[in-house]
Amino acid sequence: MKRRDALKKIGLAAGFTAITPNIFGLLQSCTNDSESWTPSFLTSDEKSVVTNIVDVFLPRTVNTPSASEVNVAQFIDKYIHEILEDKDQELTRAGFKKVIAILIPDSSSRIEDIKAEEYKNLLDEHLLLEEIDNDQEVDPEILEMTSSEFLNQLKWMTINAYKNSKFVGENVLAYDPIPMDYYCGNLEEITGGKSWSL
Repeated sequence: MKRRDALKKIGLAAGFTAITPNIFGLLQSCTNDSESWTPSFLTSDEKSVVTNIVDVFLPRTVNTPSASEVNVAQFIDKYIHEILEDKDQELTRAGFKKVIAILIPDSSSRIEDIKAEEYKNLLDEHLLLEEIDNDQEVDPEILEMTSSEFLNQLKWMTINAYKNSKFVGENVLAYDPIPMDYYCGNLEEITGGKSWSL
């Protein structure tokens, strides 16, 4: 099995190939207090990193809440704690360590002092837009996730959790709680260009 194929089956997104009822219920069970929640798995530094990164991926706009406002960071913490196997939790922890080491290269800084611009720079530098991963180029046989692979999995989870959150499903996407009709036609005409919820 090739390394890339193996990595698709491990790490942060392992088992998150579809929104199952269990995962959907986990997403809906997050509390409304996105500021003061206590993580089950994440350390305080990892909580700060996840909260800031998900908001860089999906920031607040005039019409939509940010990812952290719909509890995406809480969901990621619960998902890691309750769904991932021990080996995948270890890989995830190692991914966080790599990202934190990039953000705080020396012990004189604190994670709380990292600005949004620094998170954007991290993502600009490490998110894979092409197939070239500098960490993998250095060591092609590395068995843990590179920073780029970890951040890409975090991005994928963020987008999927956001789209499946209750608020976004009911208020941002086109929502029909009891779908009775079959719609066929131009999405722009039917829903004003919005994708369907669920």
